[in-house]
Amino acid sequence: MYLTDNVPVSAVRRTADGYLVADAFVARTGIQTYLGEELGRPDLLNVRLYRPPEEVFSDATLRSFAHRPMTNDHPPEQVNAQNWKKYAVGQTGDEVVHDKTRVRVPLVLMDQDAIADYEAGKRELSQGYSSEIDWTDGVTPEGEPYDAVQRNIRNNHLALVKHGRAGSQFRIGDGRTPGAPDPSAHPQPQENHMSDKTILVDGLSVVTNDAGAQAITKLQAQLKDAQTAAGIADVAHQTTVAAKDAAIAKVEAERDDLKAKVLSDADLDKRVQERGDLIGKAKAVHDADYSGKTDAEVRKIAVVAKLGDAAVAGKPDAYIEARFDILADGAKPRDPVVVALGDRSTHRQNVQDNGYSASVAGLDYRTAGQKEA
Repeated sequence: MYLTDNVPVSAVRRTADGYLVADAFVARTGIQTYLGEELGRPDLLNVRLYRPPEEVFSDATLRSFAHRPMTNDHPPEQVNAQNWKKYAVGQTGDEVVHDKTRVRVPLVLMDQDAIADYEAGKRELSQGYSSEIDWTDGVTPEGEPYDAVQRNIRNNHLALVKHGRAGSQFRIGDGRTPGAPDPSAHPQPQENHMSDKTILVDGLSVVTNDAGAQAITKLQAQLKDAQTAAGIADVAHQTTVAAKDAAIAKVEAERDDLKAKVLSDADLDKRVQERGDLIGKAKAVHDADYSGKTDAEVRKIAVVAKLGDAAVAGKPDAYIEARFDILADGAKPRDPVVVALGDRSTHRQNVQDNGYSASVAGLDYRTAGQKEA
């Protein structure tokens, strides 16, 4: 993938031939933000691309900074032997060095128009290079999150631009008077200049500086995280509501079922009559205590008492009910009132009989004694 970045220049001087010579920082480690479409990912708004030190400072990458053509702005294609005369306005040297985060190279601008642009204020640098994009996210040792990693960075050219992606640190510094100390030997704090960046916000292009771009990118990431959290919370809420709705529906179903089981006064009277009739038939078949028994149990107890267990073994309730009805039809139901009255009448008769019998027995005894006398 072909990409471009921006960098600064220091220790500027003019040669006797009019060339502009300088040392410049041309690359750095860390995170730079690209539009997703620049990296072949139009589905992403911005991509935080991380350059680890082991990639930027590898021997192959550092060698690729040396003897690169310089261009005035980025050409529409990579520079090669066929188009070098068309685009080149100078070149980089071979004394490539680096500190902990940056790469520095010597350079020379040889084209008068490019030198005039520099003197008019066009002083930042942008490296044109190719690299591989490893779509692995993570966090840098400094705690900064990233979306992808650059691998196998190979430089193609170095362009003089108005604003570069890497920021004002990567620019051609102001010239120094002949005989003045070389700033590259004693690096000075860099100018606090922020390069312009274009960021897409809700489909609109917004031009801002490096700090603004970082703030917007951070806010966009926070918004994305908030939207994700809101989506998770909504799913959890919907799940809770569905569970409560199911519980309410269950309670309503149970209530309706209980309502269906509640007997009206007429139904209750009918049920009492039916139960009394059943107990009366059962007692006619077999007199027993049927309290607390179901209708089916009452029939079975009466049938078993009359016919034995074998008569109903393995038989369904319908069969037992039919046998019960047959037995009940053949038995005369006992009226409990009549039974009670009959028992009392018999008791009184027995009492009278006993008294009468005793009296007669006494008379017989006395009569017998008189006859013997």
